[in-house]
Amino acid sequence: MTKCERWLAAIPVYNEVDTVNDILNQVTQYAEEVLVVDDGSSDGTSDLLRARDDVHVIHHRSNQGYGAALCSAFEFVIDEGYDGVVTLDCDGQHQPKRIPRFIEAAAVADIVSGSRYLKKYAGDSEPPAERMFINRRITGELNQRLGLNLTDAFCGFKAYRASAIREMRITDTGYAMPLQLWVEAVAANLRIIEIPVPLIYLDLSRSFGGSLDESETRLRYYNQVLDDAIRVATEQGATFDRLPSRPSHSTG
Repeated sequence: MTKCERWLAAIPVYNEVDTVNDILNQVTQYAEEVLVVDDGSSDGTSDLLRARDDVHVIHHRSNQGYGAALCSAFEFVIDEGYDGVVTLDCDGQHQPKRIPRFIEAAAVADIVSGSRYLKKYAGDSEPPAERMFINRRITGELNQRLGLNLTDAFCGFKAYRASAIREMRITDTGYAMPLQLWVEAVAANLRIIEIPVPLIYLDLSRSFGGSLDESETRLRYYNQVLDDAIRVATEQGATFDRLPSRPSHSTG
């Protein structure tokens, strides 16, 4: 990163009244500018955000989904002329102190993705078995079909250069948005690396929404989203055969 680059930290939130202020107080220590996308919260989160003058806030009138919140953040990055954005969740899984490391790593990559499985940290959580099973299945599917070498397909702690965001056409509004993102990133021949982050699970009861809380239904849904994303990208001219192996991993 050159000294003149402007980076943003962006956090999608939905009904995070118990954690949002604490997380933002930490994030503002490590990011000069912070955006919160309030995805239709109804638990008082919106009132807490309106009381802050140290962060940008986009309010969705209704809950549109995790992918939709990230797309709003991407639009903000482009419209406001930032050079890149670091995204992280508001549930305490991602440590804000690692934001500068993501920006540093983006000096040699278009997308820097956190991986909870590259390195073992003291105090790491034990991942829920069914979530780990789905993550491994989908990560393996992505690696096989896209020529990737990922270890964690679903980590939301990422850095994106604005130039990379411009190259991708993200339309999925839900939790499966990261799958379409990988397809679009490969189709655009973007440089991808993973860096290790601690494995932290604080809310084992988190809902994915309705029937997606059932693991087999969620796995079928993810596979369908992946199939559709590859089909659409192929129809638009992308090819996914004979791809070089990627990404590289950083141990920093």
